[in-house]
Amino acid sequence: MKFDLKSISPLEILLFILFVVYIVFSIPTPFFLIPLLDSPLGLAIIIMTTLYLFLYTTPILGILSIFVAYEMLRRSSNVTGSTPILKYTPTQVKKDKYMKEMNPPSHVLTLEEEIVKQMAPIGKSDPSTYIDTSYKPIADKLIDGVALF
Repeated sequence: MKFDLKSISPLEILLFILFVVYIVFSIPTPFFLIPLLDSPLGLAIIIMTTLYLFLYTTPILGILSIFVAYEMLRRSSNVTGSTPILKYTPTQVKKDKYMKEMNPPSHVLTLEEEIVKQMAPIGKSDPSTYIDTSYKPIADKLIDGVALF
């Protein structure tokens, strides 16, 4: 593929120079743009602009636009504080550990546990006894259309 320098428009050259200066010299993002860029709408606009530049300009400008978008998002998130918020937000495991420390398990029996222990001591009661009687229950062979026998 032959690369012709004459096919590059002056606007693309200007964008290339601006992008290189923005990345190399670590120019901070203007403060009035930071809240706009660090929002979902700003993220969508940055992604669409980057895709447009990647698809419809020279390949080098498209690749450079990806790096500029990344740097812009990284620098704006450091200023607004969304990166430290994500960094220091505790995980669910840490939250669970903290909750267990705050609410230690109590070894005191509740009223329900005491009653169950008194009334139904499983394994300590007498075995069940069956009484043989002359009563024999009578049931139909069909109940609601279902055969029982």
